[in-house]
Amino acid sequence: MKKTGVLHPELNKLITEMGHTDELVVTDAGLPLPEEVTTRVDLALVKDMVPFLTVLDNVLNELSIEKVIMAEEIREKSPEMHEEILKRLHGVEVEYVPHVDFKQRTKQARGLVRSGEHTSFANVILVGGVVY
Repeated sequence: MKKTGVLHPELNKLITEMGHTDELVVTDAGLPLPEEVTTRVDLALVKDMVPFLTVLDNVLNELSIEKVIMAEEIREKSPEMHEEILKRLHGVEVEYVPHVDFKQRTKQARGLVRSGEHTSFANVILVGGVVY
């Protein structure tokens, strides 16, 4: 039995399969999940469970990232969530795109992880980095 870190088997597998520049999307409960992406880990149980920030924290603990992409609308529509996300990035590059472009970009992701979050625009695309 695994003792620490992400215990969810599908999420653990997705994280370990990520390579440099691969993209992983962590979403709120409302983001449309593109049919093109077949690796989906759905952690949504009920409203706000599992929270977006809990999912993000655990993925960031396991995955090396070099960039994060967010919808530019988060800054105005959900500024508190935006600030909480930025606190967790520790200087990682952030790119902002219009939400419509963000949704299109999710189609090229290696996988998607859906939280139960009900905060508007609580979505990120994590671009895989390297540990060396």
